[in-house]
Amino acid sequence: MAIEIKRVGVIGCGLMGSGIAQTCAQSGYETIVHEVNQELLDKGLGRIYGAWDMLVGKQKLSEAQAQEARGRLRSTLNLEDFRDCDLVIEVIVENMEKKLQLFPHLDRILRPEALIATNTSSLTITEMAASTNRQDRIAGLHFFNPAPVMKLVEVVRTIATSDETVETLKSFARSLGKTPVVAKDRAGFIVNFLLIPYMLAAVRMYEQGFATMEDIDTSMKLGCGYPMGPFELLDYVGLDTTLYAAEAIYEEFKDPIYAPPPLLKRMVLLRRFGKKNGRGFYNMSEL
Repeated sequence: MAIEIKRVGVIGCGLMGSGIAQTCAQSGYETIVHEVNQELLDKGLGRIYGAWDMLVGKQKLSEAQAQEARGRLRSTLNLEDFRDCDLVIEVIVENMEKKLQLFPHLDRILRPEALIATNTSSLTITEMAASTNRQDRIAGLHFFNPAPVMKLVEVVRTIATSDETVETLKSFARSLGKTPVVAKDRAGFIVNFLLIPYMLAAVRMYEQGFATMEDIDTSMKLGCGYPMGPFELLDYVGLDTTLYAAEAIYEEFKDPIYAPPPLLKRMVLLRRFGKKNGRGFYNMSEL
């Protein structure tokens, strides 16, 4: 049964969730965003409203357009409010146990024809789909940070995802101004499968004393034309996010290029996550 996407639900209003909700509302969709408590919800909404104010200030969005987008955005602490959504995008913590609690609950709430997508960057979408009775209507919809700016969206299909679901999600991504690519449900999808070994290799080089972080970053920016060096990128993406993705890919393929270096593990243990909490590779002089 084909579905026309008009109402979008976003579960999670952190950095990625708030960016996705902002993009959906800004693109004309009735959007509802959920968090587990009011404090987190207010923080996420503040990011969204602040982004719209900034866009108005830079004349990239008119005041009328910003007001219309605000009018299309709702927030909730109650998952039951997603009942009328045509598409729900899950953007909660990268923890399979929590996702396996959420997906069957959404399956019970939503209309049979509604789609459920996950923004996971590393976990097995097939396992999430298997916990529901709508396996053909579940796929990955992997945005990149910051979601309102980055143009790529990976549409990830499991062996059960229908062609109709894939085409609907590709069209939805295009309506957001994104470029969709299609990948199979295997750890890392396209981007992380190629990017993670590069970042891990940089950490190993630094860990083994080949060169300083600054010189490695400068080399990749000036030698390869990359906008960021690997350590700048690690801080930007998140050291914890990179570690979880590397572990997931290594678990699936057992290829040593995906094995997280000891330094990365220790930095995450010390809660040095990068830009998200202000402590990453570029303020680690005491290590």
